[in-house]
Amino acid sequence: MNATRRVLLQAGAAAVTLGGGGARAQADDTIRIGVLTDLSGPYKDGQGPVSVACAEQAAAEFTAANPGIKVEVLSADHANRPDTGLSVLRRWLDQRGVDIVTDIGNSAIAIGARSIVMEKDKIALVTSAGSSDLTGKHCSPNSMHWSWDSWCLAKSNGTALVEAGGDTWFFVTPDYAFGHAAQADLTAFVEKAGGRVLGAVNYPFPQTTEFSSFLLQAQSSRAKVVCFTNSGNDLVNSLKQAREFGVNRRGVRLAAAVAYVTDVIPMGLEVAQGLTVTETFYWDLNDRTRAFMARIAPRLPPQKFPNMSQVGNYSGVLHYLKAVKEIGVARAKASGRDVVAMMKRMPTDDDCFGPGTLRADGRKIHPSYLFEVKSPQESRGPGDVYKLLATTPAAQAFRPLAEGGCVLDHS
Repeated sequence: MNATRRVLLQAGAAAVTLGGGGARAQADDTIRIGVLTDLSGPYKDGQGPVSVACAEQAAAEFTAANPGIKVEVLSADHANRPDTGLSVLRRWLDQRGVDIVTDIGNSAIAIGARSIVMEKDKIALVTSAGSSDLTGKHCSPNSMHWSWDSWCLAKSNGTALVEAGGDTWFFVTPDYAFGHAAQADLTAFVEKAGGRVLGAVNYPFPQTTEFSSFLLQAQSSRAKVVCFTNSGNDLVNSLKQAREFGVNRRGVRLAAAVAYVTDVIPMGLEVAQGLTVTETFYWDLNDRTRAFMARIAPRLPPQKFPNMSQVGNYSGVLHYLKAVKEIGVARAKASGRDVVAMMKRMPTDDDCFGPGTLRADGRKIHPSYLFEVKSPQESRGPGDVYKLLATTPAAQAFRPLAEGGCVLDHS
């Protein structure tokens, strides 16, 4: 596991120290934010250090405007292992005084965190894990699901592709919680739009790097759409090998259940061109997203562009800190549930997602966008990878509250 990273921000200044140990020396009036993410594994580029930077950016902006409130940001690697992630979470809450854990880029860890944060009355802010069950049967008064979920992406991707003629589908799915949830949600939208699923194959995660046998099954199905419900390095490898095998010949469309700008850029437009993806944030979408990009860029490596999961740490942490200010630091540290309740009463608004709301089931509501990856000839330079095909308004972008099965009081 990577060493815990600690950032203390007050009055807009940041002091950074590195180290895994050390006694808890900060005063009890410090708000502590833990970024639990993939710092070394296959999803490092889509979560990882950039997620940490986005949380730090939110803390820096907030403390610059509110110098009387102290904020500390910590980070740790969950290594894509539920036992590791939940062990870090318990240690943070029990020994480090962490008040809110964010990112949590693994659905199994996010689901496991539910009971822990409820028991400790702390907060889980999920920005990277995608299972829509997190605001359904696994909803919690101490948890929020911020940037996107499998239902949101499935509606945008599945419906539009069937309407465009892609009425038969084959899925290549990693054998973990989000992969199964994404396939189930996509299947529902494909069938509702009049399409059919001809087959699917599950592969072991994270052991798999060779996808040839799975791609041959997809090719032999003669489906018009081959959809990958993975992400990160797995998606990159899948698409590269699909191009090598010629899976996309004869008009077969390659689709990603979840894909980020951080996937598209490394694989290159030559490989990714024509891929249909849904994101709820794109750095070049409008003036506000470009303004955020200008502010966060100094914290990022050159020509690094954050994705919707990563900026969720900025948006969610900023809204959390605004709620802390409203109810006071002492009350916020005493009860995460009280902070979440305040967050739900306050409208959301930031440069990444624009105006929105936090619903009773913990689902953050904002628009989603259907993009097509540009060809190399269409791109104007680094980071210019998407063209907007369609926008789903906020009111329609996420599963209706009544259909999720969340047992929280919706009054």
